[in-house]
Amino acid sequence: MWLCPLHGALKRAAGTNQYRAGAGVRDNVGVSDVPKNPVTRAAKIARLPIGLAGRTAIGVGKRIGGRPAEIVAQEIQQRTADQIFRVLGELKGGAMKFGQALSIFEAALPPEIAGPYRATLTKLQESAPPLPARTVHQVLARDLGENWRDNFAEFNDTPAAAASIGQVHQARWHDGRRVAVKIQYPGAGRALIGDFTQLSRAGRLFGLLMPGLEVKPLLDELKDRITEELNYELEAMSQQMFADAYRDDPDIYVPDVVLGTDQVLVSEWMDGTPLSRVISDGSKEDRDRAGILLVRFLFSGPSRAGLLHADPHPGNFRLLDDGRLGVLDFGAVDRLPGGLPPFFGRLLRIMHEDDPDIAAVERELREHGFLRPGIDVDLDALRAFLAPLAEPSKVDSFKFSREWLRGEAARVADMRASNISRKFNVPPSYVLIHRVSTAGIGVLCQLECEGEFRAEVLRWVPGYFDPGPGAPESGG
Repeated sequence: MWLCPLHGALKRAAGTNQYRAGAGVRDNVGVSDVPKNPVTRAAKIARLPIGLAGRTAIGVGKRIGGRPAEIVAQEIQQRTADQIFRVLGELKGGAMKFGQALSIFEAALPPEIAGPYRATLTKLQESAPPLPARTVHQVLARDLGENWRDNFAEFNDTPAAAASIGQVHQARWHDGRRVAVKIQYPGAGRALIGDFTQLSRAGRLFGLLMPGLEVKPLLDELKDRITEELNYELEAMSQQMFADAYRDDPDIYVPDVVLGTDQVLVSEWMDGTPLSRVISDGSKEDRDRAGILLVRFLFSGPSRAGLLHADPHPGNFRLLDDGRLGVLDFGAVDRLPGGLPPFFGRLLRIMHEDDPDIAAVERELREHGFLRPGIDVDLDALRAFLAPLAEPSKVDSFKFSREWLRGEAARVADMRASNISRKFNVPPSYVLIHRVSTAGIGVLCQLECEGEFRAEVLRWVPGYFDPGPGAPESGG
């Protein structure tokens, strides 16, 4: 998974966010109102294809006037990207989730196009306005019954934290346990599904930004996966599967679920040092330990729980006083009952060779849909693009840093590498794996941690030792 060709982690390494213990979401901050009227939201999104048609017509006129086609196409791309990201920024709310998912597109865009998106994504990640206590009580009464207070010995009406589609309250369960109560904003689901429906209709805009990408199935997959995040009953099931798989583990802790309904999720409260604070103030020892445990958790989840935690940002992790890594927020998971695809291990093995068989890499990429039929790539450029991405798992010990990531970003921004990256497709079944790889690298570089990451990859990623050209004879 260090080999994911769409390298979108840079924005995550640019800074850190602050999170409260037990919430898995950002602290409340002041934000502007979220447009809630579905007609208003739909109208904003509907402007996107109209804008593309206008820009395309202007571009044809410029080409007739003698301007180079490449320059005209680049101008159309840049203006299209700017409009897409500006509209998402205006919508906030449910569209924030889609904006985060669009990192898949942003990762492969030339920097002059991706710049406006990165700025807008920062705004999209702001917290939503907190719900008034009366509305919180209405949601609890609807999902838990009119006597919902009987479940709690104490309930704090002031939210501990807020996110894009819900907020978290601290409470004490009737048996005395401290619990986190996550409550979904009324109407958040309808807004999110409406945004996706409208954006899917504008799918060819994204195809313009990434010519190698098969857009429609990817948008359909994103809609299905993010829609799952609205279902707190499904999230409760996923969290409990992780909690059972890692019970009594010496390195990883997942809180047990107490109660899960459609829009309310109650789980045991978890204290600890937020990973964002470890990033900003932690000792080298703490940062190194957090990094290796994060990698261990992300890579081992599919084989141990049959699930991949697909939202690895600092707000979802705590370093506990006993040294374990605590994990929160299981709304975004990938169901991988057979474990991680062996494809990744095979690619890593080839790229770790001193003289990798890059033609074999191309065949693997085509077989698994990362290069679509008719898309040609320069093999030397492909090798130059992929080789550094395999580096963290090639050496016994590796140090992640912001400097390393900036170097990677500059290399990807190089004209040849940029052209390669824009030719990649993201098969729907790999959407969340891609999300984990890019976000995970960003967090590791924020931590600036050092450790034996190769051992974790070889232990948990299947396929590395499969028979094949270039395979090593032993586990080294």
